[in-house]
Amino acid sequence: MTASDEVTAIEPATEDGVVYIVDDDSELCTSLAWLLESVGVASRCFGSVREFLDADLGTVPACLVLDVRMPEIGGFELQEHLSSAGSVIPIVFVSAHGDIRMSVRALQKGALDFLPKPYDPQHMIEVVQGALRTARERFARAAEVRELQERLARLTPRELEIVRLVVDGMSSKRIATRLGISVKTVDVHRARAREKTGAETVAQLVRDVLQLGVELPG
Repeated sequence: MTASDEVTAIEPATEDGVVYIVDDDSELCTSLAWLLESVGVASRCFGSVREFLDADLGTVPACLVLDVRMPEIGGFELQEHLSSAGSVIPIVFVSAHGDIRMSVRALQKGALDFLPKPYDPQHMIEVVQGALRTARERFARAAEVRELQERLARLTPRELEIVRLVVDGMSSKRIATRLGISVKTVDVHRARAREKTGAETVAQLVRDVLQLGVELPG
C-alpha cells in the first residue's frame, strides 16, 4: 500500500464538547465511547474517580457520564467535590443498582439525568447531546463572567464602589451623599468605569453585572 492509499482514522472533534465517562466497568466505557463516536461525539474514559481527578482535562465544554458505585470514591462523592469546587460540568449518572431515592438525590444535587444500566443506546445519545448543549451554554457563560471580571479588575477601589452602588439602584446624587463627595466627582468615576471596562454605557455595564451574577466588592 502506498502512502496515498492509506486511510487515517479521524477522531471526533472536541470543539463542540467532550464526554468524560467515569466508570470502573471498562467494557461499558469502551462500548459507550464507540457509541458516541458513531455520532461524532468525542469522549474520554476513566476507570476511577481518582484517575479522572488526576487527569489534565484541558478547557473545553464537557459533560460527565458518571457511575454511582465505584471502589474507593463513588459518583456521589465526585459530584459533591465538583460542586464544592464551583464546577458547572453537567452530570449524567448511570447505575445498575439505582433506585428512586438515589435518582432523587442525584437530581436534587444538580445532576441532569439518572439512567439505569443497561441503558437504551438511542436514549443515551439524546441525553448526552442535551448535556453537551448545556455544557456549551455554561462554558460560554463562564467565559463571559471571566471576561467581565477582568474588565472590572481595571477599576480603582473607588470606581468599583461606585459601580456597586449604581448596581444597587442608587442615583449619582444619592451616591454623592452616601460617600460625602460631589455629584460631579461621582459622574467622573462613573465615566472612567465605563471607559475602562469598554461598556457603551454605565447602564450596559450594570446590566452585564446583573445578568452574569458577578459579585462586586463591598
